[in-house]
Amino acid sequence: MAPDKPESGAFVYPGKAVISMPFDNAYLIAAAWIGLALLASLISIRLGISVALIEILIGVLAGNFSGLQSNVWIDFLAAFGATLLTFLAGAEIDPGSLRRHLRISFAIGLVSFAAPFACAFSFAYFIAGWDLQAAEICGVALSTTSVAVVYAVTIESGLAERELGKVILAACFITDLGTVVALGLLFANFNSTLAIFVAVTAVVLIVLPRVLRLVVGRLSGRVSEPEIKLLFVVLFGLGGLAQLAGSEAVLPAYLAGLAVAGVFLNNRALVHRMRATAFSLLTPFYFLKAGLLVALPAVVAGAGLIATLLAIKVGAKIIGVWPVARAFRMPVREANYTTLLMSTGLTFGTISALYGFNHGYIDQTAYTVLVTVVILSAIVPTLIATTFFEPHALVAADVEEFDAAEEIDAGPLRRPPEPTVR
Repeated sequence: MAPDKPESGAFVYPGKAVISMPFDNAYLIAAAWIGLALLASLISIRLGISVALIEILIGVLAGNFSGLQSNVWIDFLAAFGATLLTFLAGAEIDPGSLRRHLRISFAIGLVSFAAPFACAFSFAYFIAGWDLQAAEICGVALSTTSVAVVYAVTIESGLAERELGKVILAACFITDLGTVVALGLLFANFNSTLAIFVAVTAVVLIVLPRVLRLVVGRLSGRVSEPEIKLLFVVLFGLGGLAQLAGSEAVLPAYLAGLAVAGVFLNNRALVHRMRATAFSLLTPFYFLKAGLLVALPAVVAGAGLIATLLAIKVGAKIIGVWPVARAFRMPVREANYTTLLMSTGLTFGTISALYGFNHGYIDQTAYTVLVTVVILSAIVPTLIATTFFEPHALVAADVEEFDAAEEIDAGPLRRPPEPTVR
């Protein structure tokens, strides 16, 4: 069962009443959305808080109090914004850093998926009384870490260029890979279309780095940006096949980003151009729309269950991730920051909840509860992390302690001593 579509083209999200916009002019609608994105940028700069969080909060307020709503083309821009952001997050994972810190990234990522999945599933099934498939959707939706939020935050803080940020992004990859595998094993419809999608994706992941390296080597610097258009063709094509197979476009996008990470590592100008496209035009639609999914009356009605599930998700992440981070001798401040960022959820969480709703595994009430928990998990842990625990230069004692971790893992997660630039 899919969300209803009124004749105006605006989607009616489950549990959310529609208030008609005062105009139906595409340019004015776009101006309103980008104006809100501009406001979010100014607030973010003034307060020093991630713009992604501000955009979500503004989306909540605008959706509930000003009548802001989505439509077909906004949904497409938001979906491609999530896809491109997820691709860039995969592309930012330095293959060398991933190999050097494979043990810590894999350990953090695995426990970040397994702990909240087990806890959320057990609560929903044994205590809340949800049926088996609804409880499985609950476990999957709350096990995720938001690549979109983590990538946006690490880019703004400068950590994406440092070892700690690369470790966190690699751990996010492991966590969300677990989510994808779980969703696939529990609910996938194994048929010829899915087999074709998997086969085509595998071939693309093998061929794409070579083709992109060739295009960059021979055609880079052209005004027509052929290398970016090549990547867009791949993302659109894989996204279309994913939808035909009953999957989601962000899943192959993440793998494609990881496949070309080595090419991006040596072509930072290409990364910056794609970032500019994503953050200036596409991701504001995604984060603002994420806020629209929160219907405040439904939140009030289910406040107790929402608070409980949020505590379960974040609590399970803390209990699982923090001891692992400290076991690898990560300094306390960095361990706190890593744990809180791994507690976030958004892209894969909302995808999992919407997948469950569209296929009848959960009803509208459960959908609203899960989406609200997921969005709150994008806001609360990130706000705490960026306000109180954002890493800065390590003191000498921490450097010595982290240097000792080379004997356990592959190297210290050091950052240069310059202050963070926002």
